[in-house]
Amino acid sequence: MIHKLSDVQSNNIGEGTRIWQFCVVLAGAKIGKNCNICANVFIENEVIIGNNTTIKCGAQIWDGIVIEDDVFIGPNVTFCNDKHPKSGNREFVMKKTLIKKGASIGANATILPGITIGENAVIGAGSVVTKDVNSSETVVGNPAKLII
Repeated sequence: MIHKLSDVQSNNIGEGTRIWQFCVVLAGAKIGKNCNICANVFIENEVIIGNNTTIKCGAQIWDGIVIEDDVFIGPNVTFCNDKHPKSGNREFVMKKTLIKKGASIGANATILPGITIGENAVIGAGSVVTKDVNSSETVVGNPAKLII
């Protein structure tokens, strides 16, 4: 199901995936089966999204982001792919980010470029993730720190 008010240019969308209104999915994006892409989500070209993933309203998924299966991306999560963003930067170096299977990222979290979030890791709402998060860890805060 692709809502008629979305701009979906990709032909690489798995069966059973729902894309709601006001989403933009660029031509090179790959989205797996049974995903739920909520309203006002932007997905750039060099993006891979696995199966059974939910991306809530207002998230932007930029080039270089790979999201594996069964991942939850909360509302307004922000990913970054440039360590030194600057308008017109001719020396732009895209940093790849990997969100592994089963991870959950809370609302309004910010994920800096080049980060890996491990399997079943949890990122608390509003956290700023500045370094890799290991599998099954829960991190919160700014900068995000492991909670025990």
